Amino acid sequence: MPNKTEPIFCRSRAWIELDREALRHNVEGLQKLLPNGCKLMPAVKANAYGHGAVLISRELNRLGIKAFCVATVSEGIELRENGIVGEILVLGYTHPMQFPLLKRYDLTQTVIDLPYAEILNKYGQKVKVHIAVDTGMHRLGEPCKNIENICKIFRLPNLKIEGIYTHLCADDTDLPKDRAFTLEQGQAFYNMISQLKERGFGYPKAHLLASYGLINYSELGGDYARIGIALYGVLSTEADRKCCSLSLRPVLSVKARVTTLKTLQKGETAGYGLQFVADCDTKIAVLAIGYADGIPRSLSCGIGNVLIKGSKAPIIGRICMDQMLVDISHVPNVKSGDIAVIIGQSGDKKITACDLAEQTETISNEILSRLGERLERQLI
Repeated sequence: MPNKTEPIFCRSRAWIELDREALRHNVEGLQKLLPNGCKLMPAVKANAYGHGAVLISRELNRLGIKAFCVATVSEGIELRENGIVGEILVLGYTHPMQFPLLKRYDLTQTVIDLPYAEILNKYGQKVKVHIAVDTGMHRLGEPCKNIENICKIFRLPNLKIEGIYTHLCADDTDLPKDRAFTLEQGQAFYNMISQLKERGFGYPKAHLLASYGLINYSELGGDYARIGIALYGVLSTEADRKCCSLSLRPVLSVKARVTTLKTLQKGETAGYGLQFVADCDTKIAVLAIGYADGIPRSLSCGIGNVLIKGSKAPIIGRICMDQMLVDISHVPNVKSGDIAVIIGQSGDKKITACDLAEQTETISNEILSRLGERLERQLI
């Protein structure tokens, strides 16, 4: 399929830069951890965790990766319409009205349980599927103990079963209870596969590892590793990053323009709700980025910072939908048009997605995946 015409990347307001070399470095590092016979199946759902699904997937195709997973049919269609080749597995629910799109765009659908498999079978055309098996997450998947139901899925004539998988839910730590639970999940999964083989069913591709699973439990094996957050050079928390021996490089930086400068006199206020009151003469900069771009509003009123000319500038007042204010009283020579770094590096200082996650009491996955569509994105 022909690639769509891309807009000119002009760094006009606020944007995302994607480090091509960092992505390659992460891919190579993760590939070294893969068990024998296992391949990467990057998770490029949620716009590749905010990075830009098409840009990231094209680069991964260029690096030889030919399997991807997404959350929705529409995410898969976007990849196909932009020339992405290889298997694209839809991990989530697809409404029966959208079943024709699976065939049209050569997408592989997850079978979330036996009733759903029967609905998909009634569509009447051969559809490529992977079967989700629940080994303890209690989310999607036919419970692995229901071996007869899983066998019924294999017998449905219109399902072309190419894979079977489960999702580990406590693989991000090495605590004894979490390790025991994770290993129990792996044992349950492979016991189920053994039972299928004993009943004469073919052996499709099997997978259970995601980022933390590959890093902490690579011995569980599988044919694919559904790498998400680690691919982008980040882990969910700073504590996780410090405990990880794998060298990862963040792929993404978020930057915005300084649009104008103002000087507040002592006692003057700035922003909505009069939340900032200058306790002395204060120089502030207005940045062209806000919560509609995915910057958490909870970073307001001095919780968060940005970097300008290698110096930290505290966020003052409330972050607005399209703009934010920062204190630049101690940053010399700032002018309109200068660049502020919201995530990334300026001089010898860094602000990471994990930093923002810690300040807002969440995980980096959420910070990244909520970055807005109107931020221009480019691999550099």
